[in-house]
Amino acid sequence: MSNAWGGNGPMGPLPLFVVTHSPPDHVPDGPLPYTFVTDGIESAVEQARRATAGQDVVLMGASMVQQCLRAGLLDEIIINLVPVLLGDGVGLFEAGSSGDYELVIESDIPAPGVTHLTYRVVR
Repeated sequence: MSNAWGGNGPMGPLPLFVVTHSPPDHVPDGPLPYTFVTDGIESAVEQARRATAGQDVVLMGASMVQQCLRAGLLDEIIINLVPVLLGDGVGLFEAGSSGDYELVIESDIPAPGVTHLTYRVVR
């Protein structure tokens, strides 16, 4: 749970929907409600959409992005690219994650040490 960001979540005061096969016994203390979703990414996105009342839903983690791409649930991908090689891990665009979609670059903004990329997902 990454120490639960001190109970505040990674995106500020927004509710958190955690996709998992097994919810933890202990939920981190803090002001934000944690909802553990065990019935898949589609359910998690739907619950998050209802909770945001029409605002954007933000995903974290390559696996969630891959699942949403396969399910047709993404409109846009924003990547803050920092050129650091970390070693092993789940790649954002791994073999098997492709589907009937294309990524079209909407913007690229270079900054010191990072490039901010925005892609529109076209089906």
